[in-house]
Amino acid sequence: MEKFVQVENVHMVFNTRSGRFVALENINLNVHQGEFVSIIGHSGCGKSTLLNLIAGLLEATSGVLILGEREIAGPGPDRGVVFQNHSLLPWLTCFGNVYLAVERVFGKIENRAQLRKRTQDALALVGLTHAEHKHPHEISGGMKQRVGIARALAMQPKVLLLDEPLGALDALTRANLQEELMRIVATTGSTTVMVTHDVDEAVLLSDRIVMMTNGPAATIGRILDVKLARPRRRLALADDPAYHRLRGEVLKFLYERQDKAA
Repeated sequence: MEKFVQVENVHMVFNTRSGRFVALENINLNVHQGEFVSIIGHSGCGKSTLLNLIAGLLEATSGVLILGEREIAGPGPDRGVVFQNHSLLPWLTCFGNVYLAVERVFGKIENRAQLRKRTQDALALVGLTHAEHKHPHEISGGMKQRVGIARALAMQPKVLLLDEPLGALDALTRANLQEELMRIVATTGSTTVMVTHDVDEAVLLSDRIVMMTNGPAATIGRILDVKLARPRRRLALADDPAYHRLRGEVLKFLYERQDKAA
């Protein structure tokens, strides 16, 4: 498979009041086009830092990050980012929040009707056509996260970056949105990198799981291939020995790291 996102020999050091803090050390990772990769590890292991480097929100202390054939040198519309905090503008409707991103990316090359269609198509993709005229305070937390996903997808990014987008939701809403996310990614063929603390979420959604060692100076401890057939159904996987084996391998890695840190 083609290497689409390349992270090569990346180190990330922050200068703090207490001195230099080495967050990431010697990170090497290739993400293939159309692949869903999850990054998992204990708090403080640099998961979000790595995602922010790919997003271009941080600049690596050393090493190089490449998307396609171009070096990542700052944020851009080729990467759509969804954070745990939905970051919607409260004075805009669901439609307005998505339209704002669409206009910024396509406003110079498309007319207003085309921009509206892009916005409506993105909201339809996440099942929110009925709520396009509602403001953020009028919808649930899960719906807000759907708007955030629609906003990211509406820009037609090459890579979708998700930083624990379902982490603040209740268990039932989270499970439903996991199903929706699988459907959306299958429909769009998006290359996706997601940060998560949830082992079951990582196994359910991913093609590969990147397991980080504990920080400081965190690095990639292991990459696990998730060879479960798609489409995946949560209830069917509940009795699947392969699913439980994969889940057990991730849990073993995380508990062993926790014991070493204790």
